[in-house]
Amino acid sequence: MATGFFHDEKCLWHAGGNYTFTLPIGGLVQPLAAGGLPESPETKRRLKNLMDVTGLTGDLAVQTAAEASRADLERVHPASYLDAFKALSDAGGGEIGHHAPFARGGYEIAALSAGLSLAAVQQVATGQLDNAYSLSRPPGHHCEPDSPMGFCLMANIAIAIEAAMAKELVSRVAVVDWDVHHGNGTQKCFYDRDDVLTISLHQQGNYPAESGRLEERGAGAGEGYAINLPMHAGSGHTAYLHAMDRIVIPALEAFKPDMIIVACGFDASMIDPLARMQATSQTFAEMTQRMMDTAARLCSGKLVLVHEGGYSEAYVPFCGHATIATLAGSTIEAPDPMLGIFQHRQPSAEFDTFLRRSIDEMAAALSF
Repeated sequence: MATGFFHDEKCLWHAGGNYTFTLPIGGLVQPLAAGGLPESPETKRRLKNLMDVTGLTGDLAVQTAAEASRADLERVHPASYLDAFKALSDAGGGEIGHHAPFARGGYEIAALSAGLSLAAVQQVATGQLDNAYSLSRPPGHHCEPDSPMGFCLMANIAIAIEAAMAKELVSRVAVVDWDVHHGNGTQKCFYDRDDVLTISLHQQGNYPAESGRLEERGAGAGEGYAINLPMHAGSGHTAYLHAMDRIVIPALEAFKPDMIIVACGFDASMIDPLARMQATSQTFAEMTQRMMDTAARLCSGKLVLVHEGGYSEAYVPFCGHATIATLAGSTIEAPDPMLGIFQHRQPSAEFDTFLRRSIDEMAAALSF
């Protein structure tokens, strides 16, 4: 068996427009020379190019997938939303939610992005693959059932989970979201359920600014099955690993999932334009290894990573390469030319002590 890599060039043709980062152009907001949203195809394309150049792609089972079907989509999204999205897509595109623009054909590309995630989850669940990475675009973790937002148009991971559950391939799934922004969409899809555990590590108060508080723990049958770790701006390598060891892994061990899915954003990296964290390529590789070790103990290694955010065209490729090489157990490396200086710029010992203590306080509040 092998590590799957799910990718389709058509996903890189998804387009937004009329933005300078997250500000609509006009007035005193001048268009960028490159144009459009920070959620551009280049971070993903450059990651795939780097994998091709180093030869890592050859260590993977590379494939595409079909679009998620209407039935797959309707397990998560109401028909009214899907109909409105399809109509606007056919009419040339536009914006259907907060910071969620798309061009003509955006509906089909979003369904393909969800389909890549769905196929990755099902092939790992059935044992066709050991584990997998889905290079999904547009991303999905902000998309609520009837409310797209934050560049996310369909809830890729939720769609994949519901499809696998409908086929009785899994019954308990844990989602670990280390994108720097709160995984509000995935959380909302499962907020009142006890068969899906959602864990989100994110920069406190970043996006959406009003969500992702420690006190958000689920509702009804789902109470206690949503975990949020709002981390201080400036958190770096050791803080992220401490959060994994102190809270994330114990929560997974208590839940005992059939599969672990990671919402894999690289926007917690040192030079991301939309965040202020200090993770490095080494951080993502070590978090991946921890997830692999945990999955091996709890669910026969069943682990899927689904691409989310990450907006540094220079650095996402190195973070992604380190992550995917770790997932595949590959010896092929892409030496990170920025790692040395980024390690030098990590939080001071005093600040790191504060960050770790803050995580310990969250652990105590969550009873871990």
